[in-house]
Amino acid sequence: MDTSIFRNFSDIDVKEIAPGFFSKLIHTDTNTFNFIDVKAGCSVPYHQHVHEQSSFVIEGIFEFNIDGTIKQLDSGTFVIIPSNVWHSGKAITDCKLIDIFSPVREDYRNL
Repeated sequence: MDTSIFRNFSDIDVKEIAPGFFSKLIHTDTNTFNFIDVKAGCSVPYHQHVHEQSSFVIEGIFEFNIDGTIKQLDSGTFVIIPSNVWHSGKAITDCKLIDIFSPVREDYRNL
C-alpha cells in the first residue's frame, strides 16, 4: 500500500488567512478542510463565495451572521452555509473551528 496517503497533522504549516485567523489547510480533489484557531474579537467581514461551507465550533463561542440571521455557536454546534449566501463571523472568545469547503478553495490553496 502507498503510505504517502498517511500524513502528520503537525507537518502542516500554519497560515494566517485573515487577522487573528490561524489555519492549517488540507486540500483534496473536491474539498478544502480548514482547521482554524481564532483569537477573541477577530472577525471576517460580510462576504459570499461559490463554495458551500460547513463550519464546526470545536471550542469557544463564535458568532455567525448568515444572510442577516445572527447566532452564537459554541462547542459541538455547526452551520452549513449554502453557495453564494452572504455571511460573516466573529470570535466572541478564543475559538477552534473546522471549516469544510466544497469545491476546493483555490484561493486558499495558493496561500
